[in-house]
Amino acid sequence: MTMDLIFWRHAEAEDWTEGCDDMQRSLTARGEKQAKRMASWLDRQLPDGTRIICSPARRCEQTAVALGRKYKLRTELAPDTTAEAMLGAAGWPNGKSVVLMIGHQPSMGQAISLLLGLKQDSCPVRKGALWWIRTRERDGDVQTVVVTVQSPELL
Repeated sequence: MTMDLIFWRHAEAEDWTEGCDDMQRSLTARGEKQAKRMASWLDRQLPDGTRIICSPARRCEQTAVALGRKYKLRTELAPDTTAEAMLGAAGWPNGKSVVLMIGHQPSMGQAISLLLGLKQDSCPVRKGALWWIRTRERDGDVQTVVVTVQSPELL
């Protein structure tokens, strides 16, 4: 049993201001560049058949569009989600494939922290960055390993 979960935080977006609809915030010009840079790298790494799920927030969907692959919007990845809802939407831990999730902090950091057994409730995930985590079974033990952590600034 092996399952890969890739957490991709949306790229830089417009700041939230009083009265604005958080779900409608767009990527900034810098955010669009971050998304394209990461998408270019990711497209070369992802196996065919990767399931891509995305928060319905505009900034996440714009990040997903940069990848140029089919994706599904899932409310379980919306800004106010929980780590458990996010992992459930991905089918963790019993999924059979690679799942790419495009979403938000703090829920992404909480899910990563939970998977890796970190002491703190949440770990920071920079805008536009991704964490690739693999859960596998070895000699009857379930192990969770970090495959890579990538930041758009370093690509």
